[in-house]
Amino acid sequence: MFNYSKLWHLLLDKGLNKSALKEATGISWAAISKLSKNDNVNSVVLDKICDFLNCNLEDIVDRETKEQNYTFIDLFAGCGGLSEGFYRQGFRALLHLEIDETACQTLSTRMKFYGYSTAEIADAVMCEDITQRDIISKIDSRLHENVDVIIGGPPCQAFSSVGRAQDPNSMNDDPRNYLFENYLQILNHIKPKVFIFENVKGILSAHPNGVHIFKIIISKMRETYKVINDPKIILLNSVHYGVPQLRERVILIGVRKDIPIDPQEIYDKIIKTHYAPGAPDMFLRKFVTVREAIGDLPHLLPGEGCENMPFVPSVNNDFLSQIRSQTFTRLYNHSARKHNERDRQRYRILSEHQNWQLKDLQQVRPDLVNHDPKHFGNRYTVQEYEMPAKTVVAHLFKDGNLFIHPDFTQERTFTVREAARAQSFPDDFWFEGSRTEQFRQVGNAVPPLMAEAFAKAIKMVLRKM
Repeated sequence: MFNYSKLWHLLLDKGLNKSALKEATGISWAAISKLSKNDNVNSVVLDKICDFLNCNLEDIVDRETKEQNYTFIDLFAGCGGLSEGFYRQGFRALLHLEIDETACQTLSTRMKFYGYSTAEIADAVMCEDITQRDIISKIDSRLHENVDVIIGGPPCQAFSSVGRAQDPNSMNDDPRNYLFENYLQILNHIKPKVFIFENVKGILSAHPNGVHIFKIIISKMRETYKVINDPKIILLNSVHYGVPQLRERVILIGVRKDIPIDPQEIYDKIIKTHYAPGAPDMFLRKFVTVREAIGDLPHLLPGEGCENMPFVPSVNNDFLSQIRSQTFTRLYNHSARKHNERDRQRYRILSEHQNWQLKDLQQVRPDLVNHDPKHFGNRYTVQEYEMPAKTVVAHLFKDGNLFIHPDFTQERTFTVREAARAQSFPDDFWFEGSRTEQFRQVGNAVPPLMAEAFAKAIKMVLRKM
């Protein structure tokens, strides 16, 4: 097993990035992708890098005779987007706790993909309500070894600004406001070395019935863990980690108080690889676009496609090399919704003009506008080919109007696979359930490539403990 973290830190020290390394050495993006995953590469590649950086092999690579398989459990696991990042970094799952049965089926399918036995899957996938009074004893009965990391994020609808705006009582009485307490109860019982708590940006300002939720969360975490509450540090955007989507999330990372490591060290190791639109950075790669993410997928009209079809991409790029193996020859969950003729016309005109909204459509085709453009201006949104996607949301299970395909000839909204690509799920990730249930799973997930950046950083710190 090889580890190239020394290489990335050396590049940072020299003010270089992966693009500069590729240009100077002539190595391929495929080789850089292998280095990013700590895969074995040809010695010629390593020689070129050493020549360019004027260093020795031991300055850029560690050879590990035995890789430590760190363990994790996932609370509010959903379909496993956060877990996927940890799987990709060699972490071993001990437990996934999730209340939704279809999401649990997806978790089980993915564990089978990673080689877990039927008995291990049955023990690890816990389809239960986290608010049960005996939940801790049930978890304890399934854990047979120490837990290194707890990951997860309570449902965020009650904290989201959109959810609060749409609810007549600003979600003050929503019971999901306090599910964080169940997370903390389990955290302080198991006491792993490190934890990740993920949620929407709105949690920073949520105050149901005058109670400032975020302050309570930080206070209770600090009883056992060292945590940082500076929004400039904890608010991360998935676009910076190679995800073709703008998605800001609060990421709280805690380190147990008895461990002499500051959580800031973990944040410092979560390395940005791409810059966001409007913020170019010569040391980072350009953001991944919708075109790069879905441009290779088969052309579909409404109602076309299927759940499992043969497929070999006609193009390749760095993003696709991250999420699709060259030996994988199938395409999952790529079937388009059926749309009526009015919807098809609406989607076609909006996507022909890319950034048009309802008010623009009303000027040329008022017969296609069913909502007041003043109050529902962004109800219909075309995803732009040359930009990252907007935030993928669970609302997709109701309709896809926020995710209209940019190719006007397709006259439709995104498929599950296109939404999954925008979330950076691997193409071999199979979503169980109906299309409605699949959309809900995708929209609620943490992007796997973003999660993998967290897992890499945590793994580096765990090695020092």
